Amino acid sequence: MLQIEEAQAMLTAQVQKIEETERVSLAEAYGRVLAEDAAARRDQPPFPRSPLDGYAVKAADVASASKESPAVLQVIGKIYAGTAFAGTVGAGQAVRLMTGAPIPEGADTVIRQEDTLAEAETVQIFASSEPYRNYCFQGEDYKAGTVLLQKGRRLNAGAIAVLSSLGAAEVSVYRKPRVAVISTGDEVLAPGTPWSPGKIYDSNRAYICARLAEAGNPPVISMHAADEGARVAEEIRKAAAQADFVITTGGVSVGEKDILHEVVRLLPAEKLFWKVRIKPGSPTLAFVYQGTPVLCLSGNPFGAIANFELLARPVLAALTGQQDWLLEKEEAILQNDFKKPAGARRFLRGCLKDGRVSVNSENQASGAVASMANCNCLIEIRPDMAGAQAGETVTVYRF
Repeated sequence: MLQIEEAQAMLTAQVQKIEETERVSLAEAYGRVLAEDAAARRDQPPFPRSPLDGYAVKAADVASASKESPAVLQVIGKIYAGTAFAGTVGAGQAVRLMTGAPIPEGADTVIRQEDTLAEAETVQIFASSEPYRNYCFQGEDYKAGTVLLQKGRRLNAGAIAVLSSLGAAEVSVYRKPRVAVISTGDEVLAPGTPWSPGKIYDSNRAYICARLAEAGNPPVISMHAADEGARVAEEIRKAAAQADFVITTGGVSVGEKDILHEVVRLLPAEKLFWKVRIKPGSPTLAFVYQGTPVLCLSGNPFGAIANFELLARPVLAALTGQQDWLLEKEEAILQNDFKKPAGARRFLRGCLKDGRVSVNSENQASGAVASMANCNCLIEIRPDMAGAQAGETVTVYRF
């Protein structure tokens, strides 16, 4: 039986990072991974500009200006943001300009509007200024040729803003990983289907699909298959032809309806492992079919959830080269007791806040779903721990 880290290594060894690229519009680029360096084609700003409303002047003309003794300058023009001025500011002259407007040649400072009094053809300046005060230099933000975003970074809102400032209408990104999710079990019903005795609604597939969508990567296939080996094998064949990674839930233990072992033979596929030394979700199966890794999770809801977080995420990180697919690991102080001995490496549902973590519910059974509603982390209980007590430091894996 494998440790989690061994299972992770065996799975990720089957994965090649996606190198296919596509061009998408900037509106579609959020959350995508940049496939090329983004370099500036021109300086930003592309001209000296004013950071405020006021007057562009020569600093020498206002060196001794004050409220008691204002400098009086001739106004030779007005510039709005988005327009330009063809002339040059000479001695004793000023140009009225608005925030964002280009500073005209000859001027080396901007006097804010509040320190002036406009007259018919002149302006009184009541404040002195040294050169280049209130002056945004050309290229102050970045220079032409500067690489602003490097290939391989995930595009957040700030990166999108940078690309937009470059004038990019579209960008080259890596193709998203294609993930197929298949739940199995004759007892499983799709939400919205009338309930009948012996049936349960499918929460496993809903959770996995939601977690993928949360990362901007909804599955390319999401379906349910009945407990029939040949049928499940056929669905996995179809899924593997379209997907980089296939995830199934259910049918991995030792009962008569645990048909994924039969599926491995029917495909046929190369089995990587069966069973991981973990509670819950120990009977986890993994195999490779025609180059596509297939991870078969427990049908018990929390067994499926825990092993999706611990085993599927590393595969997605390997496919994309993005480590933010992985759970964040940290230490926290436990706020309540969990008295059941671990026996094996156990993961509990928890709520983490400000370095403190609480076990969500006393009902940590693998079939329990309700305690996931407020769960934002997994709490690790080591095999050598006789349960866990409030005040202990524990390792948590934050969602």
